[in-house]
Amino acid sequence: MIQAIRGTKDILPDTIDYWNYLEFTAKAVSESFGYKEIRTPIFEKTEVFSRGVGEGTDIVNKEMYTFADKGGESITLRPEKTAAIVRAIIQSSLYQQQPITRLWYFAPFFRYERPQKGRLRQFHQFGAECISSPYPESDVEVISLAVEYCKSLGIEDYKLLINSLGNEQSRIAYKEVLIKYLLENKDKLTADSQNRLEQNPLRVLDSKAEQDKAVVEGSPNILDSLDAESKLHFETVLSYLDKLGISYAIQPRLVRGLDYYSHTVFEFQHSSLGSQDSFGGGGRYNSLFSQLGGKETPAVGFAMGAERLMIILEAIGKLPQPEPVADYYLLAADSKFIPKAIEIASALRSKGKKVLTDLIRRSFKSQMRDAGKLNIPYVVIIAEDELSRDSLLLKNMLNGEQNEILIKEFLK
Repeated sequence: MIQAIRGTKDILPDTIDYWNYLEFTAKAVSESFGYKEIRTPIFEKTEVFSRGVGEGTDIVNKEMYTFADKGGESITLRPEKTAAIVRAIIQSSLYQQQPITRLWYFAPFFRYERPQKGRLRQFHQFGAECISSPYPESDVEVISLAVEYCKSLGIEDYKLLINSLGNEQSRIAYKEVLIKYLLENKDKLTADSQNRLEQNPLRVLDSKAEQDKAVVEGSPNILDSLDAESKLHFETVLSYLDKLGISYAIQPRLVRGLDYYSHTVFEFQHSSLGSQDSFGGGGRYNSLFSQLGGKETPAVGFAMGAERLMIILEAIGKLPQPEPVADYYLLAADSKFIPKAIEIASALRSKGKKVLTDLIRRSFKSQMRDAGKLNIPYVVIIAEDELSRDSLLLKNMLNGEQNEILIKEFLK
């Protein structure tokens, strides 16, 4: 038997309502903030991610699905969305059409990593991007959108961690003191972090290895290296969050996993996920547009993992009740009444109703049992006595009531 590729998962009919719930809620919340949906191709030129995400990141170095197409071009299945959106905005000059561009998405992504709880090789994310504002208000809007999404799903007991990476000057100043500290402790770091120390020392702070965490605990605080502009930006973000009643904890060693971030970065965590407790995050990325060949454009965004959200919702008992597959089950008491059943079913569907009919000519009892298993609220019974009076039987499956009604009155 051919099986699904390791790290991928079929979304079967018994769980599709959960996925629709996540996506429809994402759409409703995003649109309440004035965000419009964007869809980009599942694969891009590899340089979109190598230049955008960063050569020194685990995503680019270890996790991307990259291959040469038949024309010899290097192609990559998208491992994240932000760089792809920036490419699309630059190509279409979208940011020249309006002062602020607000976008949301719900889409699949691909990373080659060890499958584990809430982490698959094909995974899904909901995210939003706010383009063209350099001001703290846009950081707060994006965080507020993410918080509102959590609330709309019924997730209240999350942790929001926040930090500032400052502007370019602040990061240069911080890298100097960080490199000095890490070099003094280089022999205590893992081989991966020793390599990161050469390429991008901030990435050492993001290491999940216990050996590295012990070293990182004593590292210099990035907030001590922020210049006046960076401090003001961060303090303004925090003051707005306070005004909105959004709880947060400052985490000075939070850097996120991608190279393009600057100023505000943030992360959402939930205890039901275990040690890998992050289910979303984001931040500001003012330099990404210029890295991908566009003009310097300030931007901020976030993404949340759908699979991890599903684990949280299940743990807190907030998964939605599955919708009935249909409003009506049309039951022909005898095969000679099937044409009438098909006719009535068609009339109901034309009125926007969801209708199920039996297609394998089962007995009356088997059809009733089927309707009950599927939680369909009404069964329409077409039988000889009623049909002779141009009527049918309507059975309410919730309370067991059964009434005869004229077909023409029923269809009204």
